[in-house]
Amino acid sequence: MLNLLKKHLKNEKGLTLIELLVVIVILGIISAIAVVAVGGVLDNSKKDAHIANAEQMINAARMAVISENNTSGATYTMEKLIELGHLESKPSDPSSTGYDGANSVVVVSKGTNTGNLTYSVTLAQSATKKYITSQSKPTRNNVTLNP
Repeated sequence: MLNLLKKHLKNEKGLTLIELLVVIVILGIISAIAVVAVGGVLDNSKKDAHIANAEQMINAARMAVISENNTSGATYTMEKLIELGHLESKPSDPSSTGYDGANSVVVVSKGTNTGNLTYSVTLAQSATKKYITSQSKPTRNNVTLNP
């Protein structure tokens, strides 16, 4: 019986300190990678929100051009588009600082060769801080999150 007890104690299985440290290091590496990945997803979603707001302003400017029968071009501020009723209100800024209605503009210009109207949008936090600057088709690469 004593032999059986000694044999059983020798077969005791558990984690050594080194095995435990290896597991902790692996979990740390995995969590560090996850934090970086989640940060990138959050930044991309904020950029996508700015792009959606810029496209909303371009569409509102298109409606303003049509309603005014304007074929030569114009500049529409966010405030003017709201005043004309083509934007219901200021779009929500994903950075929560708010857009500057006077410096967020859509410039409508007439092409010299084709005569088609082109729309270029600027979304601004202030006169000097701009999320998107003069883009006709904003992409993530054109968006500055911390102007």
